[in-house]
Amino acid sequence: MFNPCPSPRCAAGHGDLGTPARPLRRHLFLLHPPNSAAAAGEELGTRSEASRDTRSSCALYRARGGQRDCVGCPRVEQRVPPPTSPGQSIHRQGAMAAQPGRGEKPFHIVSPVLESLPLSQAAGTKVYMKLENVQPTGSFKIRGIGHLCQEAAKKGCRHFVCSSGGNAGLAAAYAAKKLGLPVTVVVPSTTGPATVRKLEELGAEVEVSGQVWDEANRRALELAQTEGWVSIHPFDHPLVWQGHASLVRELKDSLETKPDAILLAVGGGGLLAGVVAGLRQVGWQDVPIVAAETRGAHSFHAALAAGRLISLPDITSVAKCLGAKMVAARALECAQECQVISQVVEDAEAVRAVEQFLDDERMLVQPACGAALALLYTRRLQRLQHEGWLRTPLASVVVVVCGGSSIQVAQLQALKSQLGLE
Repeated sequence: MFNPCPSPRCAAGHGDLGTPARPLRRHLFLLHPPNSAAAAGEELGTRSEASRDTRSSCALYRARGGQRDCVGCPRVEQRVPPPTSPGQSIHRQGAMAAQPGRGEKPFHIVSPVLESLPLSQAAGTKVYMKLENVQPTGSFKIRGIGHLCQEAAKKGCRHFVCSSGGNAGLAAAYAAKKLGLPVTVVVPSTTGPATVRKLEELGAEVEVSGQVWDEANRRALELAQTEGWVSIHPFDHPLVWQGHASLVRELKDSLETKPDAILLAVGGGGLLAGVVAGLRQVGWQDVPIVAAETRGAHSFHAALAAGRLISLPDITSVAKCLGAKMVAARALECAQECQVISQVVEDAEAVRAVEQFLDDERMLVQPACGAALALLYTRRLQRLQHEGWLRTPLASVVVVVCGGSSIQVAQLQALKSQLGLE
């Protein structure tokens, strides 16, 4: 089986998920949020410089119904960083700073950074949205998955196989189509028919296996034993994190000064790992990350509280895209390297945030993304300031609008009914 990971310690194309995490450093503090029996793993955020609004006119947002100010327009020409040397090894840390080779165009776009007045009013500070929901496949996943697929294709891959609840599979199918290679996407039975249809339209062979992502992933690893087939892990691979790091480099180019915090959702930990890698690359290591999960899919939060990797008994949250029973080992390492504040929101808060965001910004996103938005709509940011975890005042924050490829209005209505919100 081809292994795209160059580390000699890796036999499965990613880090050793079973390796116990290193003991957490002293600056990692645990809090107990209200109405929660689970301990919260949080880190103290540090103060940083205020961000200034840099604006340019963007046709994308004129098309949304009126002139809006944004920075980081997707019309910006893709930057082509210098290549790495042909014989250079890319290990877990080395992969963080490495960038695509010269002349190779990535599959993702430079996504817009837009100031949101409604979110700013809710949060009491200037809020910038990093709109990953406008990526070609509808989520940030195309950054890392696309990069991993490109590297695997260079080394002779003949067939991709990816386990996914939706977004990673769509990214793998899109990349495979661009590269002219076949792909099999293994999804759990909870994956909606609309997502399956999108995968098939991109040319993927779809196989349903298990009820949760972890079970689908076991089947994908079995298929990856076939000669010439390569497993494209949805979140736990150094090349995936390297691709996701481009998001922060774009923020560095778009914002004149660094934000006081970055808000994002955590599922398996790939986005978190990529953002931490990007922060290190641009010298923003002191920018706190507020990592949101929904209760019932809070594997990162539980691991922080325990100080080691643990597996949730089941995924009970409606945010299925956050549904990894065990977070990547790299996510725990990130909590030791940067200030990471873990927050758990309820399903109802995430779904309400999705509905409010649709009204405010005319964009429909998934409950997984709603987890990060709920931090703003429920005034969690102000509570973290009051408790001393974030600086006061905050000049600006960035929220990563991670995706909306697997949600429709009918699904939103069904989720509201399921949670008794109507």
